[in-house]
Amino acid sequence: MAEQSKKNQKQLNIELPEELAEGVYSNLAIISHSHSEFVMDFIRLLPNVPKAKVKSRVIMTPEHAKRFLKALQDNVVKFEKQHGPIKDKAQENNLPLNFTPTAQA
Repeated sequence: MAEQSKKNQKQLNIELPEELAEGVYSNLAIISHSHSEFVMDFIRLLPNVPKAKVKSRVIMTPEHAKRFLKALQDNVVKFEKQHGPIKDKAQENNLPLNFTPTAQA
């Protein structure tokens, strides 16, 4: 019966191109949305540099955004079980979650 269950599962073959494998470092994300999509801009802020650039933009449907949120929450819980609580320094410093920096193209 376990074999039949495995046969019914679909396999997803995911390829990670070499040029993306290194990833992009981000220490700020700005999220905006419309009725049909969520836009997540990932930004790298550097100390003593007054200008920052968007390093990556991800656009997804609201349904995928909700699944992404659940997957991220699940992974944070697993991380904290293994490594202990993650300190939220932004919350400790009373940084707002709803600020919108000025964007330039």
